[in-house]
Amino acid sequence: MTQPRYRRVIIKIGGESLSTPGGFGIDPIRAAEVAARIAAIHSQEVEVGVVIGAGNLWRGADGVAHSMDRARADQIGMLATVMNALALADALERQGVVTRVQTAIEMRAIAEPYIRLRAMRHLEKGRVVLFGAGTGSPYFTTDTAAALRAAEIGADLLVKATKVDGVYSQDPHKYADARRFPRLTYLEALNLQVGVMDSTAITLCMDNSVPIVVLNLWEENSLERLVKGEAVGTLIGG
Repeated sequence: MTQPRYRRVIIKIGGESLSTPGGFGIDPIRAAEVAARIAAIHSQEVEVGVVIGAGNLWRGADGVAHSMDRARADQIGMLATVMNALALADALERQGVVTRVQTAIEMRAIAEPYIRLRAMRHLEKGRVVLFGAGTGSPYFTTDTAAALRAAEIGADLLVKATKVDGVYSQDPHKYADARRFPRLTYLEALNLQVGVMDSTAITLCMDNSVPIVVLNLWEENSLERLVKGEAVGTLIGG
């Protein structure tokens, strides 16, 4: 077996990946499809951590738009990410992958509290670790949570798995002449104000020398090709 290029990765996926396109909630079939993609790279002896969003269940911005307190809206979102993490963990377990769910907000009856060294030990033992509840604090996105966990556990790469195949000069769904960037520096990504990842997350990766790859989760074998060293999506780095 060819040795993977990356030993340890954090994959950030949106909560929408667990629902049918344009749908809402958690679809078990869709969760199984996501799990299969993660299991495929895990089988190559890559240590995998996953951070998942909550867009399929709750969007804090919608609550704030209706005068909800921002901190409370974000707390609801953090709880929703735990639901998604549990659903994805179950889908992975059904495919024979041992998992652990850790949460930044303690809820010991259903998951472990996030402890950095324990998370690293799980990864070393071949378990997929799903990090729920974001950073545990409001005002931070799950993108930032993924960047934080990647830096904390010494990940070789942060993968932002989306429904587009990289970073574009403009929205490729709206503009036919949108240009995809195969590679960007951190500063170029910040200056472009790329909508695919927030600036706090990019800055945190830049400060800790964590490269980012933005790719299409649904493109055939995209994750597998990436960990084998192929150029996939857009690489954001130094």
